Amino acid sequence: MEDERQAQKSWDTAREVPVIDDERTPWKLIKLLKIISLIVVFVLVFGTALCSKTAFLLLITFANEGTKILHVDYKPVALLCIGCSLITPCVLLLLKSLWKACYKTSKLPNKETIALVVFFEFLVSGSAAILTIVAMPHLDIVTNVTILNGVAFFTTLLQIISQCTAKQNNRFLLPSITAFLLIVLGYILFGLLYIMKDPTDIKMIIWVGLAIGASVFVSFNWWEAYFKLISENSTSIRLKRLCKDMRRCQNILQILTCLLRILVTAGVLGAYVPLSKMDWDIVRSIPSRETRIIAITIGVQLVASVLCHWFTVAACKMHAMRRCFILPVYLASLGVMALFVIPVIVYYQDYRISLNGTAITNFTNYCNVIVDGRNQSLNGTVFPELVLDVTHTLCFLDMSKMWDIGILTGSAVSWWLGLVLATLHLWYLNVFRIQRSQDLFVRRLYDGAFIEQSLLLNTRFDIQTKTRIKNYRDYETVMLYLCATMWHETYDEMINIIISIFRMDKYRPKNELKAKDFIFEAHIYFDDAFQDVEGTQEHHLNEYAKNLVTVLKEVYGIFSNDEKFFKKQYYIPDQKIIRTPYGGRIVITMPHGNNIFVHFKDKDRIRHKKRWSQIMYLYYLLGWKLMSKYYSRWQKGNEDKGLKAEVEKEKRNTYILALDGDTDFQPSAVMLLIDRLRMYPKVGAACGRIHPTGSGPAVWFQKFEYAVSHWLQKTCEHVIGCVLCSPGCFSLFRAEALMDDNVMKRYSTKSTEASHYVQYDQGEDRWLCTLLLKQGWRVEYNAASDAYTNAPEDFKELYNQRRRWGPSTLANVVDLLGATKQVTQKNPSFSKPFMLYQLFAITSAILAPATICLLIAGSLALIFEIHSAGALVIAVIPPAIYLGLCFKLKSDTQIKIAAVLSIIYAFLMLVVTISIVGAMMKDRTILTPSSIFVIGMACIYVITAIMHPQEFHLVFYGFLYIVCIPSAYLLLTIYSMVNLNNVSWGTREAKTSGGAAAPGETVSLTKTQKAKNAIQRFFSWTKCCKKSSQRPQDQQLGVENNPEDTINEPVTNSDGPRNTIVDDVRMPELEDGSRPASPAFAIPLQCWVSQLQEMSTEMRLQEDTLDQEETNFWEELQEKYLKPLPVDKEKQKKMANDLKDLRNKINFAFFIINALWLMATFTLQVFFDGPYAIKVPKVTHTLEATGEMVTIDPVAFMFIVGFATSVTIQFLTMFYHRLFTLIHFVAFLDTEPKDDKLEKHKKKYLKGKKLDSDSVSNVDSVSNVDSTSMADSTSIADSSITGTSQEDSDTEGSDFESFSHFSRQDDGTLV
Repeated sequence: MEDERQAQKSWDTAREVPVIDDERTPWKLIKLLKIISLIVVFVLVFGTALCSKTAFLLLITFANEGTKILHVDYKPVALLCIGCSLITPCVLLLLKSLWKACYKTSKLPNKETIALVVFFEFLVSGSAAILTIVAMPHLDIVTNVTILNGVAFFTTLLQIISQCTAKQNNRFLLPSITAFLLIVLGYILFGLLYIMKDPTDIKMIIWVGLAIGASVFVSFNWWEAYFKLISENSTSIRLKRLCKDMRRCQNILQILTCLLRILVTAGVLGAYVPLSKMDWDIVRSIPSRETRIIAITIGVQLVASVLCHWFTVAACKMHAMRRCFILPVYLASLGVMALFVIPVIVYYQDYRISLNGTAITNFTNYCNVIVDGRNQSLNGTVFPELVLDVTHTLCFLDMSKMWDIGILTGSAVSWWLGLVLATLHLWYLNVFRIQRSQDLFVRRLYDGAFIEQSLLLNTRFDIQTKTRIKNYRDYETVMLYLCATMWHETYDEMINIIISIFRMDKYRPKNELKAKDFIFEAHIYFDDAFQDVEGTQEHHLNEYAKNLVTVLKEVYGIFSNDEKFFKKQYYIPDQKIIRTPYGGRIVITMPHGNNIFVHFKDKDRIRHKKRWSQIMYLYYLLGWKLMSKYYSRWQKGNEDKGLKAEVEKEKRNTYILALDGDTDFQPSAVMLLIDRLRMYPKVGAACGRIHPTGSGPAVWFQKFEYAVSHWLQKTCEHVIGCVLCSPGCFSLFRAEALMDDNVMKRYSTKSTEASHYVQYDQGEDRWLCTLLLKQGWRVEYNAASDAYTNAPEDFKELYNQRRRWGPSTLANVVDLLGATKQVTQKNPSFSKPFMLYQLFAITSAILAPATICLLIAGSLALIFEIHSAGALVIAVIPPAIYLGLCFKLKSDTQIKIAAVLSIIYAFLMLVVTISIVGAMMKDRTILTPSSIFVIGMACIYVITAIMHPQEFHLVFYGFLYIVCIPSAYLLLTIYSMVNLNNVSWGTREAKTSGGAAAPGETVSLTKTQKAKNAIQRFFSWTKCCKKSSQRPQDQQLGVENNPEDTINEPVTNSDGPRNTIVDDVRMPELEDGSRPASPAFAIPLQCWVSQLQEMSTEMRLQEDTLDQEETNFWEELQEKYLKPLPVDKEKQKKMANDLKDLRNKINFAFFIINALWLMATFTLQVFFDGPYAIKVPKVTHTLEATGEMVTIDPVAFMFIVGFATSVTIQFLTMFYHRLFTLIHFVAFLDTEPKDDKLEKHKKKYLKGKKLDSDSVSNVDSVSNVDSTSMADSTSIADSSITGTSQEDSDTEGSDFESFSHFSRQDDGTLV
């Protein structure tokens, strides 16, 4: 038998298999973009640090008594600018903290914590002000460049203490001790140089003492980084309590520290100026030339400091900490030194050369004659004056003597090496991709005065032992469940998601763990998988379910064989088939060890439709698999805190990836979503970029619509607030969020009111996100995570899909807006301004029909040159007639009328577009309001498309989108609102299975054939009944015992819609119930188990059973949540009437609002020439007045301004989001594990066509049937695949080619 199973034809080597590898992503281009990004970030960090430090030291130089760029009377201006550079970071952090205090939860610290923080902050802020305002203006430029490195003094001391208290053999203890000694040496050399120069100069001794003391006390700035480590290793409860309170009340403490720093800095500055006998009044009379110099210098310093801080954070998130943060910051100090010293040396040497040996000169003479003897005039260029002013700071020392140069160089080198050794641990710091700033940097505050030191010393310090191994992927292992729901997917759609799941198996093989970041299981929940078969005692799987088994078998072989040429046939191991209380299950172990569980649902035993399938897997995976094991431990008396912490940890690290039955994705797309949830614990869900696929004008329209929705709307929600809808076709959910109060429990609520059918069942993914948002969880959008889903390809299916989405979106957004106070208090991502933005968005959506009517009226007025009021009346008549017809006609007829009107409106929009362009050319101006609006929107969309280069081609579909605007926002809105009481699913209802056999006529049988069939049927029935009789009696004939509620779906048709129509609105006829033709001697098997075993000969299915505990769980779950609803004609009739009443009420309010909007506009147009009109002079493209006036309707003008403001906000947030998307992508490319071996042969497959159902299978094998008949149906993949072992060593493609993120499709999703 095994020889037969491995039979193959040596000449039949051609194959036709679906696309497996990622052929969409230009990885070479992306890698080039990564290199460019790293270079750019390196240059920007280095350049901004250089500019910040240079500008700050120039301000210090300006404040020096002997410099001449600023007159001695104007020195307070330079000191004021130094103070500004000190307090600007505090002001920025104060504003951010006040925002959080107003819109988010902030807790008050206790008095002991406040006292401790205030003490250190007072000490640090006062010392920083004294160092920079009082002491440094009296020192030389070299000392000023390097003395700031001495602020690592106390940091190195705390490093030594924290490592010693850890009582471990730490690898950085010796570098910390060496750094401490070098910094001390630098202070000694510095003091020796200045004091020994003139021991009688008391003032200089004071300045040196202040500089040393202040820089030492400034080093207390980063005490928090080590306080946590010391408290963790200490036995003191008091220290631990203080540390916990500081973390808990961080926001309030930041407000206090910022205010304290501002006050202390202002106090030192305000006291020092009069004590130095300077006058503040001079600030008002500074000359314009000096004003420009000072303004440019302080402006560069402030902006460069902010940018340096931001790009440093970006470098760390990009996982380029060493290359783009530490190295450029180290080099920045050396660069600043070179920038100041080299010009001084060059000018001095030029002076010596210019004397030509005619006089003996040294540095002291140079200072006396050239530097101090020049006139104080700024008539020439500024740079030579700057060089001479910098030189003046060195004139105190005799740079002609090697002793002075040696001591100065020694102190500078000691301080710089001390800083390098004090931050040596950063080279070995564990950094995850898109690391949170608060986890990487201890304080949110940077210091503009010493930007490099503050960034380096503010970074987290980890105690690392010598034996500790660097591991940049030291994550907690995540348990990932891939959960897909299926119903009437075609073969091509099924193969997309099955291939995606097998990609995941190849990407993270269970048999050979490459990375410990996550493990996964795949679960497919197949709705309404069974059908009645005449002459059998049990239901059989329908054609769609059987297609899924065929797809699994075929894809298994494709991934089992990676070679293209002759290879021993691969043997598919036996898999499991199990009877369950809800129907049945098959368990497939994929080639690399991970499992797929396919759950076939019998609608007579368990409630069907997508939401109930989701509830089914939520309670099974989270309730049963996650919690039951802890419950048994809890029952045994294990109630300690460790058990609770273990439960919370597993809930936090368990994710569910919700998928549709046709979603196509790459493993990298999943990883990018996992990153968001892993790094940010308050993120409850994350979605990716959904790409609709298919062909035809309907799909082209959706491509642009989806693009704009993701490019602008979703990014805006992500940045300024929170995403409101995470599409159910590709979204990652955190178990902890789903199991939160009022989420999973309420999601399982049965629809009992008319409004429930609209909000709960028409857009279940949006409603689930609404529940998460109300509980305080954040929903995010990751633009780099791509998934592909089939979109409706015909007009009717598109209208029916949007008929569901429109009312559901409206209901959920109104629900959130109605709970604004509750949501803004509980969810930190929501603020009152964000809710105002959503209010404007929903108002715009409600007024869309009226707005389109106004657009059409304007078009008619432009084309036919009629009065605006008359054009508005004409524009309103067709939609008003269509509105009335929709209340009387069938939905199919409504859609046909809408299709005809859409074509007419499309031609009108085309004429209007051409007319607007023609009017601009005729008038030779684009400066009219309508022209500015049109051109502005076009520019925004084009620039946005340029920012998404891989999707730029989608902008060309925008032309189709423009001509379809009346159909999408007028006719579709009317259709959706009038059919609000139709709660059927609307899609896939008449779609046939792509792999199903075509229906045929039933073959009549002779009496002999019928008798033979009856005998064979009897023996088959007795075989099956051995297993079926083991189920409870009430489950064996569930058709009679558990009829389905006809509100949700008619019981008379097993292929009915997933949701239901509950009134008299007629739905399209469903597909014919005729069955495929069968041979004369074909005997219907008596159970679905034998049916699958018979059809799956290449992948044998061995029957297994559930354990009793799981069986009890399913029975209890069905009884409590998923029991099919009994038929109640009265209830069904009442609900249909309630839905009609709800529709009538909502439609009345909806269209009355639109009518009022139109009436207001009409009234203003009647009095258009009166005081209500806004008149703007028309100008040409050269801004010359034409003498004509452009009149604007004030209501329309206000609406256009509001819309333009909204789009502008979306446009700006898009740029911000793109930067972080790039950061995440670069970090992903830099941190993903790579294979040791490259794939030498890359498969080039054709797009998926169904393989021969009799012969395929990746593993062609001959089964129990006659070998001669099988010989004629040899597998297409036959002979081209060699067979090694199940665990093929070629497990994953090299680099990122095998796990990126593109492919295909879905029936569509809310965006």
